[in-house]
Amino acid sequence: MTITLAVPSKGRLEELTRDWFAQRGLTITRPGGARSYLGAVEGVPDITVRFYPASEIARELIRGNIDLGVTGRDLIHETSEAGPAAVDFARNLGFGQADVVVAVPEAWIDVTHMHDLADVASDFRVRHGRWLRIATKYVTITRQHFARAGIAEYRIVESLGATEAAPASGVADIVVDITSTGSTLAANGLRVLDDGVMLQSEANLIVSKTADWSPERQAMLDALLARLP
Repeated sequence: MTITLAVPSKGRLEELTRDWFAQRGLTITRPGGARSYLGAVEGVPDITVRFYPASEIARELIRGNIDLGVTGRDLIHETSEAGPAAVDFARNLGFGQADVVVAVPEAWIDVTHMHDLADVASDFRVRHGRWLRIATKYVTITRQHFARAGIAEYRIVESLGATEAAPASGVADIVVDITSTGSTLAANGLRVLDDGVMLQSEANLIVSKTADWSPERQAMLDALLARLP
């Protein structure tokens, strides 16, 4: 009987995750090398490690196909509206901090808050003959946040590349994007609204609530978490 831990499969997030566990006495190995999706924790045979892209970890945690994993809080919220209710954010890992934000062109000097944006959206069609366009990779988060703000008159342009460049290229009017410093947005002539932080994210160790937690497997999880202050 084992529990499955999913770890980001590449890049800085993989490196920081493995360092975080190592600092707590748990060394994650990847015997098959960078192309292998199977790993282990040295000296802990009841933990199976899988290496997946961070977005896939979020999806599989929500579905209950893996027991716990490391991914961004933003990806849990974006993958499914029901995502946050399907998992337990067990540990903040202290890296990967970034905010999902609403940013508008610097030239929109009178638009500083979401209620100003609501006014713009409501008369955008009258002025321009079309709805306000929002470029983003965060479709679920955007729809939820804009609904809470009472904004319905907009169109989402799903971004596959550099979201922050969309307004300058004429593809969109504003953006919803993730940022750690805001410098890339500023370099592209964009400004975060004063109340435009939609979600504060960072890497988390996340437990699936929808996985099969028998008493024995729950005890194994509790023992593991006790080793990870």
